[in-house]
Order: sequence, then C-alpha cells, then structure tokens
Amino acid sequence: MHEPLKLLTDQLDTPIGEMILVADHDGNLRAIDWTDHTERLHNLLRRHYGRNGFTLEPANNPSGLTNAIKRYFAGDLTAISTLPVQTAGTPFQREVWRALREIPHGTTTTYGQLAAQIGRPNAVRAVGLANGSNPIGVVVPCHRVIGSNGSLTGYGGGLERKRWLLNHEDTNHQNKEQTASLPLKLT
Repeated sequence: MHEPLKLLTDQLDTPIGEMILVADHDGNLRAIDWTDHTERLHNLLRRHYGRNGFTLEPANNPSGLTNAIKRYFAGDLTAISTLPVQTAGTPFQREVWRALREIPHGTTTTYGQLAAQIGRPNAVRAVGLANGSNPIGVVVPCHRVIGSNGSLTGYGGGLERKRWLLNHEDTNHQNKEQTASLPLKLT
C-alpha cells in the first residue's frame, strides 16, 4: 500500500473572498479554491489522488506560495507566473492547463483559440471541460478564457470573481505599461 501524499493547506484573504491553497512538501501548488467551495476542493482532491491517497495538514505560507499569491492580489501580476504547479488529470487536461499559463496577463482568449493553440481546433468542448476542471484557478488562469462572442462564461468561483480577476489584471497590466513608458527624469 502506498503512503498517502502529504499535502499542506493555507488560507488567505483576498479582495474577492477567502482562498485556500494546497501544496505538496516539494513546494508545488496542487490546488486552489475558495473557502465557500471547500467541499468541491475535497472532491477534486479525492478524484485526483484517491479517497485515501492524501492527507491535509495546515501550514503557514508553504514554500512562499501564500505570499506570492498575496503579491498578485496586491497588483504584482508576475508574482504567480512561475509558481511551480503539479497536477493529476489526464494528459489532455494537463496540456490545456499548460496552455492556460501561456495566456498573458491583461488578455483573454476563447475556447476555440485555446483549442487551436494546442493543435486541436475541433476539441473546443473538450477544452472547455478541461478548463472547467482546472484545480489551480488564478495561477493556472482559466479566468482568462471567454466565450467566442466576448461574453464571460462559467467560472468555478462565480462570474463576479472572474470579472474582478480580469479587471484586476487589465488595470495592473495597463498601469505597468504606462509606468514603463514614462520618460526618465534625470537629476
């Protein structure tokens, strides 16, 4: 019998609700969800690792992950760009989740564009399902995927959170670009 995967959990307050993150002892982010969806998070972990395949223990800022996510919510969008993630899921799901991380801050894409990006232009529905099964929301930015008509479509945390995340990234991305284009003042 295999030893259960020992996972660490931490919680943090964000402008859009309390978040729970799950990490392993190697510093990889394994899952993120909102505390108002804790049961969904536990179901996801059971689906990925088996009913008795993991244990959860509270931790303070495991491997600096909590602080990085706090910096993201404070406006440092790049704070989460290179966080290490490790997921279960099918090879197709993991391919979609990797592609999600390539969507730049402050931009969106459609399910069709994402399907084309991974070389499967006819797999739009499968891409949508994989997007909806993403266990590491925000860091693996499934919120950046919108409908082909530009509408906000489903988000596990709710459309209001999705709208907030997109506005947060757009505003902070624009502010960074504007600051970078200001002339240097030499004294």
